[in-house]
Amino acid sequence: MTQNPKVHLRALEPEDLELLYRIENDVKLWNVGTSNVPYSRWTLHEYIANSTGDIYTDRQVRMMIENDAKEVVGIIDLVNFDASNRKAELGLIIEEPFRRAGYAQSALEKISGYAVTVLHLHQLFATIDVTNEPCLKLFRRLGFIESAKLKDWLFDGRNYHDALVMQRIL
Repeated sequence: MTQNPKVHLRALEPEDLELLYRIENDVKLWNVGTSNVPYSRWTLHEYIANSTGDIYTDRQVRMMIENDAKEVVGIIDLVNFDASNRKAELGLIIEEPFRRAGYAQSALEKISGYAVTVLHLHQLFATIDVTNEPCLKLFRRLGFIESAKLKDWLFDGRNYHDALVMQRIL
């Protein structure tokens, strides 16, 4: 059995602007999340500049995923942070050249540990397109269970897709 690569999660830096711009404006990714509008470089620059890095203030935290060679392989975030109920929603994008290499699993394990030991969260959840079988398989492998099916939840520009809410009690 091969071991997944080590990853490091770090805060956004100004030099991440172009990567963030490319990912946020990649229309192929719009159907995997709830955002489907382009972002300007200025908007993303301001987001990076004004992010406090404090999940309690911003209600979200976004981190860059780096491999041992210090290459950014993706982005992971906790959004819709609810301190009262100790839960947050996960978002994850792995750059195309690094997909299917174990980085997603390593990043999810790392942020789950952070959620438990630092944020003291009770649960994490993610909304995943029912057709995204590799992602669903990964989340199931990490102990997430299907807690709801949302009809016609995601729109890819042509068709609506059902989504599954995958939930993990920590």
